[in-house]
Amino acid sequence: MGTAPFPLLRILADGRFHSGERLGRALGLSRAGVWNLIRRIEALGLRVFKVRGRGYRLAEALDLFELDGLAARLKKVSPELCVEVLDECPSTNTVLAQRAASGAPHGTVLVCEHQSAGRGRRGNSWFSVVGGSLAFSILWRFPRGAGALGGLSLAVAVGAAKALERLGTHGVGVKWPNDLYCEGRKLGGILIESSGDILGPSAVIVGVGINVRLGTQTLERIGGPATDIASHSEAVPSRNAVLVESLESIAGILARFSREGFAPFREEWLQRHAWQGRRVALSQAGRRVAEGKVVGVAEDGALMLASVEGIERFHSGELSLRPG
Repeated sequence: MGTAPFPLLRILADGRFHSGERLGRALGLSRAGVWNLIRRIEALGLRVFKVRGRGYRLAEALDLFELDGLAARLKKVSPELCVEVLDECPSTNTVLAQRAASGAPHGTVLVCEHQSAGRGRRGNSWFSVVGGSLAFSILWRFPRGAGALGGLSLAVAVGAAKALERLGTHGVGVKWPNDLYCEGRKLGGILIESSGDILGPSAVIVGVGINVRLGTQTLERIGGPATDIASHSEAVPSRNAVLVESLESIAGILARFSREGFAPFREEWLQRHAWQGRRVALSQAGRRVAEGKVVGVAEDGALMLASVEGIERFHSGELSLRPG
């Protein structure tokens, strides 16, 4: 693979011209080596302008994480968390799960500039944009088993929504069981993966993905109805700010959930529920199993659906809107 492109990308992130000679000296590379890294940066979906006599610059400045001081700032607001920023990885959940199995401590956080194989629920892919997406995972060790963690993704969604609201994002809603929505479009998602004994303890990887600033063309390429923070904010916060605010909020949610479960967050979740009272179909393993009106969620996070069978409860599944 050769030299990774992110040291060069951090230099170019200011959006200004940098000569190939100066870049080569800074990175200890020949001009040919610099050119190879430029091609790899372009392969990430970024436009690089090349002008003879001036050098290289990105088409626009890039919002990368500010590594200096990030860990210290997080330590002040959430002492339980220990954060590491990766340049690239397949998936923060995948990498952190491997580390958890090898004994990584409670509160370990992995953040990634670029996920090459980000994952959503049920094997769905998560679209990642360098400088425009936020992807991080938290390792949280619970004394209880996975069976006692019902509603965890809903509680985390409440924490994420509150963080975005504090940063000025308008109209953040939630959708069962793990999505953040704005005006009918997906803003972010949560992926919960757990391991451990039935009765506990359990190790949980809480993965969070949020669209910060994707741009019109990228949003259209995603395929489903998607949106980003930039579309719902008067002043778009930096990815650094979204990361710190989200981690502080979610860490507080996780600590309280460990003591009290989902019940304390139920009303807040319902107040933000984007599909409350809507008619939906619920599918499991690709097969429709129920259709009815969403009447809420139970204290364990189960979806409550009013169907021809009465009030039914579901702990898993995928929802789609139906007419009526």
